[in-house]
Amino acid sequence: MSSAAIAQLLRTVDPQQVTAFFLVLARVIPLFVLAPMFSSSMVPARVRTVIAVALAIGLEPVAAAGRHLPSAPVPIAGLVLEQLLIGGALAFAMAAVFAAVQAAGTFLDATAGFSFGAQLNPLTGTQDATLTRLYTMVGTAVFVAVGGDAWVLRGLAKTFSLAPLGSGVSITNISTGSLSAFGSIFAAAIEVAAPVMLAVLVTDIAFGMVSRVVPQLNVFAVGFPVKIGVAVIMVTATLPFMTGWLTTQLAGGVGIALRELTGG
Repeated sequence: MSSAAIAQLLRTVDPQQVTAFFLVLARVIPLFVLAPMFSSSMVPARVRTVIAVALAIGLEPVAAAGRHLPSAPVPIAGLVLEQLLIGGALAFAMAAVFAAVQAAGTFLDATAGFSFGAQLNPLTGTQDATLTRLYTMVGTAVFVAVGGDAWVLRGLAKTFSLAPLGSGVSITNISTGSLSAFGSIFAAAIEVAAPVMLAVLVTDIAFGMVSRVVPQLNVFAVGFPVKIGVAVIMVTATLPFMTGWLTTQLAGGVGIALRELTGG
């Protein structure tokens, strides 16, 4: 392409559109850093970058409609940080739900004794034990099955009507909501893991009583496989119920993140 053609092309580009594109891209990027499935290490970084740019191109006409954006570098930099916060609030709300699921698996691995066999989790890229990897994979499968990816994208599109480009947003509301989501991770993890942890605890208490009645019994040799068996049975029995719980949490997470933007 000749220099004249490049100059002609640049003259046809509206600076407002360029600014709007980069602001929309800044709001989209946190999804591919924090949000479940979108940020999976199984998806190459180059592919995530292409998808993020494609989403920004598709959302830019809607987000920039009727908006007058500044052209000076300093105001634009402030707007970019604002868009990162807005996108980060939505992505963190989703990430907190999956962090709770992963934490529940970690609790169960420690309780049932699976934590000795940690291996690479392909979805997170970290070393996790058996049940942690199982709960992460099941959570991701449920996320896809219930259309969680569509919820996240619809929530992202909704943010542009609740917090238009250049309109400003309350950092206090976003901080409060994010802290609330972070604080709920432990309680949500206990909700998911409680039935299995209770069954394993009862098994430990039972073997403790047996060891007092029959001291010659090697409780460690007998109790360890029994405890694992009880944990596997309880996980099999309770894992299907996680579908409804996860669906409710995902819908609630998107709703909470959107309410943060309106101060509700």
